[in-house]
This record gives sequence, structure tokens and C-alpha cells, in this order.
Amino acid sequence: MATAATSTPPAWQRTLVCASLTARVPREMAAEVDAAAALGADVAELQVGCLDGFEPRRDLPVLLAQPRSLPVIVTYRPKWEGGQYAGEDEPRFEELLLAMELGAEYVDIEFKVADKFMKFLSGKKPQSCKLIVSAYDYERTPSVNELLNLVAQIRAIGADIVKISTTAADIVDASRMFQVLAHCQEKQVPIIGLVMKEQGFISRILCAKYGGYLTFASLEKGKESAPGQPTVSDLINKYKIRQIGPDTKVFGIIGNPVNHSKSPIVQNQAFRSVGFDAVFLPFLSDDLVEFLSTFSAPDYAGFSCTMPHKETALRCCDDVDPIARDIGAINTIIRRPDGKLVGYNTDYSGAISAIEDGIRASQSTDSTTSPLAGRLFVVIGAGGAGKALAYGAKEKGARVVIANRTFARAQELANKIGGTALTLSELENYHPEEGMILANATSVGMHPNVDGIPLSKQALKSYAVVFDAVFVPRETRLLREAAACGATVIDGLEMLIRLVMVQFKLFTGGMTAPERLMREAILTKTH
Repeated sequence: MATAATSTPPAWQRTLVCASLTARVPREMAAEVDAAAALGADVAELQVGCLDGFEPRRDLPVLLAQPRSLPVIVTYRPKWEGGQYAGEDEPRFEELLLAMELGAEYVDIEFKVADKFMKFLSGKKPQSCKLIVSAYDYERTPSVNELLNLVAQIRAIGADIVKISTTAADIVDASRMFQVLAHCQEKQVPIIGLVMKEQGFISRILCAKYGGYLTFASLEKGKESAPGQPTVSDLINKYKIRQIGPDTKVFGIIGNPVNHSKSPIVQNQAFRSVGFDAVFLPFLSDDLVEFLSTFSAPDYAGFSCTMPHKETALRCCDDVDPIARDIGAINTIIRRPDGKLVGYNTDYSGAISAIEDGIRASQSTDSTTSPLAGRLFVVIGAGGAGKALAYGAKEKGARVVIANRTFARAQELANKIGGTALTLSELENYHPEEGMILANATSVGMHPNVDGIPLSKQALKSYAVVFDAVFVPRETRLLREAAACGATVIDGLEMLIRLVMVQFKLFTGGMTAPERLMREAILTKTH
């Protein structure tokens, strides 16, 4: 299913960034409007139900006093729609009308009572105030036809702006909302269309590609008013939402988990630095096949694949780079202009070059040959990353040993590359020679399970070099304990720097990666 229309609609306009404010004191909420403006927001949503002891005639003049740094949406959500108001409809209607009369640029009312609210207003709404009519589905994301019918019903009531907020069970649910946004954009119907939860996160950014009227953001982490809401700063600085338009190409990292990934920070900065019209997003997905078949439009131009999809990706591609085919795992997919998917493996070159340079920096080696040549190279893990490390080490002349929780998988990989297989328990006492190299290609020790370690400290004493593919945290328990044993340690961030530079070149059709910028972004930014 193609989800993107790439021609610019005649009435396309930039999506506004709205900071949703939830302070408990009126003067604090008013101050948050200024803070939102300073961050670059276009609009502020005043969730007045969050105020302690809210008294409209006392508090609304404080909140709506002019001069005001941003236009505002006044929202007073009842409990039955996820808010705080527990009273009858009419007093709340009166308070929303007061907000209109005091100069609120927008007022938000729920679709379930919008007809009743319009009768209450009976023409009293000021021309300067736009009415947003909101429909929520906290269980699912309905079909495209159901959503379009809902848009028509909301429009028929007299809404100036349609707002539909649904819930994602899977990332592909966002594609239905994109089709609705694109349809409304074509018909010049102002619409806010968002999908909640982490699986719907991309809707909060890509609504800018499909002409969504605005997208909501929190003032800072921890102040979200809905699940999956990004911060104003992330929308503007990390995802460059101001630059996203109908022709923006979409890239991203597909996996589970993906929220720890630094790739969006790095690739978005790099794209912007070379003037490449693209955005890079985290795609939380458990089903790679369904994801690729859903987001199949030409603008979805390339993907980074991480756990657990690296081996499945091999079967999803129409063409595969020979090295990736030998490894049996893919971490990069490019969509060619003809729509065919081509798979690559940049883990291989990123990890091996990081290990080689780490050894060269700490030990005197022959510069004409790889410092891996002739060394015993132990890989923990037989998944996609393990395959890349095993294949790369073998190609550099190392003698490769594979240890894995499932011994049969270790054996399968060892047979494929001409190496040796061990169980993890056997690895604990494995010490046939000095100067061994250890590479962890599992997720053991990754945030949030930072106390995990794939091998005991006692066993680590047998290794001269230890590499960990985990990069969040940068210094894993494995690396910390290996360093205490006197080993040369190489972290996963160094591998990441190298592999994302190769990916950047593939994504952009051959542009040279801005190495210094990408290195600084990876080493200094946190996510």
C-alpha cells in the first residue's frame, strides 16, 4: 500500500508546532507559553483542567492577557474523554465561550458533545476564534473509510478544524492516518490527525509531510499530555519538522527496541548539513514484512535494520549485496527508483575497522596486514551482528570461534565460515592461548539492563582485546570489567560512527558523509 503522494498540493502549508501545557498554577501556565515561544513553538495548548482549583473568571483573564507571545488553544477536557472536568456540560460550555470572548485563538470541543455545544453557542462564537472538534479512539485506529466518514461528520457539525486522535497497535496504523491527511489536504480540509503510543510516534512528525494542520509536543520530557508525544525541541531540532514537506524523503531505523538509537540525531543533522531533503525516524516494528509492504511508496527510500530484523531483511530484498548475502544478514535497505529493495550490511565494515584501529592504537602492529590476522577471535552471538563480525574476522585472516546461547546456531555459523562452535558454559573456561580477541554481538548489557554481562570477569582475564557491539550505555559492564583485567577495549559507538557513515552514502545516492559532524553528534548527543 503506497502511503505518500509526492506532488505538492496547491494549498500545502507548513504544519504548526503546538506545545501542550499542563502547569497546575495559572501564572506558571502563562509563563510556559513564553517558554514554548522561546523554544520555537507556533501555538500553545492551555489544558485548563490541569489547573488546581480552576476558576474560569479569575484564571482565564490571566492566561489570555495580551500581549501574549503565542496564539493559544483552550482545552477543557471532561473525565469521560481523558480529562479532569467532572461536572455538567453547560458550565463547561460557558467557560469555553468566555475563553473565546477573552481572545483565545482556538477552542477545542469533543465530537461527542459538539452538536450540543454548537446549539449552545448559537452564533456567539467570535469570527477570530477557530473551533477545533476532537474525536478520540483510545483502543485502535479505524479503517481509512471509517476515518473519512468521521471527518465528514465533524465537518458537518461546523468545525473549523477537524482533530482525530487514534491509538496504534502497530506502526502500520499510522499509514491509515497519513492517507486521511493526504485526502483532507487535497480537499483543503484543515485537519489534525495523530496516532498515539510509541508505535504511532511517526505520525507526530510525518503529519508535516501530508499537510496536517498542527502537531502537539511537550515543553520538556516528563510533561507529555499524551502517550508518544515528543518535545518541542526534538520536533524542531532533532527531526527538523520545519523543513519537512510533501517531497521530503523518509528514512529510518526499523527494530524493537529503537528508542535508544542515536541514528535519528546523526542522520538528520547530516542530511541537513548537505541540503538533502529527507528525515530519519525511529520505526518501532515487530513485523518487517508488513512494515515494508505498507510503507512502500517511493518516498520511503531507505531503512536501517536492527534487532530482530537483520536476518528477515535478507528475505525481503529483491537484490542483496554479495557480502551481505555471505553474512546472511542485512542492516541497510535501499529502495531503488524502480521500487526494488536492495540489501547491504554495513555492520561488517563498521565493526571490523573499529576493532582493527583500536588494536593498532594500543599495540604495535604490522601496518601492511590486519592486526586480526592469525589471532583467535571469539564471537558471542550468532544473530545478524554475530554473523557480520564472524564473516569480517574470517576475511581478515582470524581463526574464529562462535559461542551462542543456542548451540545449534553457533554450530551452523561456525560451519558456514570454517570456524569452531562453543556453548556459553564452555566459553567460561576457554583459554587455549594468549592474546585472544572477544567480540560481544548480543544485546546483553544494553540499556535498561545495564548490569548484564555475557561473560564472567574471571573469564575475561583470558582476552587481550574486548569489543562490545552494545553502545547504550557507551561503557558497558563488559568493557568496564575487561579494562580492569588489562584488556584493550573498543566500544560500540565507534562501530556505529563508521557504519552510519556508510549508510549515509547509500541513503543519499553517493554523497560523502560529513564525518566530523556525524562523529560529534554520536559522541556528544544523548537519547
